[in-house]
Amino acid sequence: MGDSFTAGVGDPEPLSPGGMRGWADRVAEELGEGRGDFGYANLAISGLVMRDILEQQLGPALNLKPDLVTLSAGGNDLLFHRGDPDRLVATLDDAVAALSATGATVVLFTGPDWGETAVLGHVRGKVAVFNENIRVIAARHNSVIADLWALRQLTDPRMWDPDRLHFSPLGHHTIAAMVLDTLNAPHRLRPLEPRPMPPGNWREARAGDLAWVAHYMLPWMVNRIRPRADILPRQAKRPLPGPPPGTPGPAPLVRPGSVG
Repeated sequence: MGDSFTAGVGDPEPLSPGGMRGWADRVAEELGEGRGDFGYANLAISGLVMRDILEQQLGPALNLKPDLVTLSAGGNDLLFHRGDPDRLVATLDDAVAALSATGATVVLFTGPDWGETAVLGHVRGKVAVFNENIRVIAARHNSVIADLWALRQLTDPRMWDPDRLHFSPLGHHTIAAMVLDTLNAPHRLRPLEPRPMPPGNWREARAGDLAWVAHYMLPWMVNRIRPRADILPRQAKRPLPGPPPGTPGPAPLVRPGSVG
């Protein structure tokens, strides 16, 4: 369950639904290795705020009767809608309670630390408060925390897509490994060590910030004000469970063991 983060934006893969792979696909590929009865669904829809995620995805997720659910929501609220971190988690608590009541393992995500990001650093305080509230909910419902804030590798610019809002393939790979480690699940994902970036100066950094605003931020804001009809309606990436990408053999449409 989630938004563009869980849909895999920033990690292009033409053979994957929606043309994106992402951390969730990578996690499912590892969990489904050697298990012909494993089913994976991904209900994420890019651009949704928390209210929409819960209204549109909670019911379908419960109907799938999963034994593992990941839920990431709130990023769009905090970044672009001036969301109040305390009010946001108040709506999340009931949803996590409903998911936990099914007996499923529920994985909740903290937000990443944008503190060293020139353009998004202003939301750092809100994200920190939001994260503490997430931890309270997780403790209350015995949920698992996938801690993006503590994943210090994400401070490397190469972990991010050029739009600075989504993760790159390297970032999605790193997050997938963290999620699997958090679940104590065996996997084959190994840390990737790209070559160090060449040193830059403040002029180059400022030019990069201005280019980002012109090429990514302003078009995003215009689209929010006047949505383009050709990109709507949005739909879930994988609404029905099936074998993870690259996994041979059929999987039942509905079974305990799907990931939403």
